[in-house]
Amino acid sequence: MLDSGPDLSTRLFSHIDFTNGAVAAVSGGSDSTALLLLLKHHLDRSAPSAKLLAVTIDHGLRQDSAAEAQAVAKLCAERGIAHRTMIWSGRKPSTGLPAAAREARYRLLASAARAEGIGLIVTGHTADDQAETVLMRHARDGSLGHVQGRGLAGMAPATLYDWREWIVRPLLGTRRAALRDFLQSKHVGWAEDPTNSDESFERPRVRAALAGDNVRRMDEALVLASQAAIERGQLGLDAADLIRRFASQPATGLVRLDPQLLSTGDERAAIYALRILLATVGGLAFLPDQTRGEVLFGRLKAGFLCATLSRTVVDFRRAGIFLRREARGLPPAAAAIDNTIWDGRRHITLNDSSAELLIAPLGAAAAKRLSIDAGETPASLMRAALAAEPTSRQAFENPDVPQGEPASPGFDARPVVAPFARFLPSFDLAPARAIAGLIDAPSLPALPSGGHSAG
Repeated sequence: MLDSGPDLSTRLFSHIDFTNGAVAAVSGGSDSTALLLLLKHHLDRSAPSAKLLAVTIDHGLRQDSAAEAQAVAKLCAERGIAHRTMIWSGRKPSTGLPAAAREARYRLLASAARAEGIGLIVTGHTADDQAETVLMRHARDGSLGHVQGRGLAGMAPATLYDWREWIVRPLLGTRRAALRDFLQSKHVGWAEDPTNSDESFERPRVRAALAGDNVRRMDEALVLASQAAIERGQLGLDAADLIRRFASQPATGLVRLDPQLLSTGDERAAIYALRILLATVGGLAFLPDQTRGEVLFGRLKAGFLCATLSRTVVDFRRAGIFLRREARGLPPAAAAIDNTIWDGRRHITLNDSSAELLIAPLGAAAAKRLSIDAGETPASLMRAALAAEPTSRQAFENPDVPQGEPASPGFDARPVVAPFARFLPSFDLAPARAIAGLIDAPSLPALPSGGHSAG
């Protein structure tokens, strides 16, 4: 049976920095309820001044959801824990509901954390959840005999949300049954979500397959996740090293790769670095698939080419391999909105919220007016890259705007690392940092734990 003594608290939470407090995501189920009580016990002993806020997300998808949120509020009040209920309002999608609910859940948790000035969110994902996740991702590949793919690492012990809040999962090494034993020993009940047994969804089907005494299959999945996490972390370190050695940014929106990248001897890491760069330059949340990355890399090794993948033009010339956003599919002119992501590539911050600005790509015609100091980089490539950058209609239609790089009075446009901008698993910290340094994106907030292997 799991107890709440010092040994358990040390094992679960001692590696986490709670200096700036924590938001605990508490649905009322067994896992999150146990997390809350164990975390409260730990903070009372080791950091009594740390702020703890329990947040319950009411998705409004079931009749009992409001009552479950009230039960969590009552539990918190009895134990002197601050609590908030956040409601997912508005229309719900008819398809992809679990993914949409997950996105809404993290968005609302982050909103609550920001309102309290807290940068840390703690969730109750368990070893059972990890095994389910790995088996779901592995279902497309068949046997559990060997490590395949980034996704088999499962959930990371820490994930950066929106480049701001850290989501930490300290219970990934703890079984759900042990948490329920702990709650029963404390005479604390929990809610059972009927959707967790609704086998019309993928996760409940996998959960049902693991039910009972199928310990061997769960252990296999957890071992696979551990091996894949180590491999993914090392691959990220190797890719980050290649990015720092062989990638540069001669102009905004234009990345140059030294052709020596093609002959480093570590083809796997080079292809991974290329895939991350393609998604970043193209402004996409997902990397191009492994097979397409390998095909492109092979074509680059064969000689000069010009191709497009993941909205990114890949132009291999004597001066180097250049990556830029393709002109097709750029956003049309639209009103500039503060604190939004434009084209998946630029974070827009308005300098004057009262001004009415139209934001649009600079365009090829306006780019021709720019005075370019290209150096060794072909000026045509710099102009093509700058043509895809955001500016205000008022800026480039005004003949008095000075020549140079696109002028955007009224707003700032900061680069974002597109594939990691929303969710950055701690497995991928090394390549994310390398890309951020390359494109001058904001630096990452410090990891609130001893390392991505913690937990």
